[in-house]
Amino acid sequence: MKILTANRLTDGEAVWYAIDRSWAETIERSEIAADKEAEARLEAIGKAAHDNNEVIDVNLIDVELVDGVPVPTRLRERIRAAGPSNRNDLGKQARPELVRAA
Repeated sequence: MKILTANRLTDGEAVWYAIDRSWAETIERSEIAADKEAEARLEAIGKAAHDNNEVIDVNLIDVELVDGVPVPTRLRERIRAAGPSNRNDLGKQARPELVRAA
């Protein structure tokens, strides 16, 4: 399974392409590609958003579902989704209102 991630061009915020066709600030709402066709569709969406100067550093990343929530398999992507691993008071993990709003 894969999801589409990028950084928003206006502020550098890590974002994920969401099921409501927006770029979400939290990973919980990510649209999940379960096959090659869905991956190709997400790649096309990412390319279009990049070409429209909405996002940069667009990538499909591997995830697994844990209690129905996509969790990146690579540590780098887990850190992008939460925040610094040595400071729980920084990053998305320090903004619980984002998680509650998702």
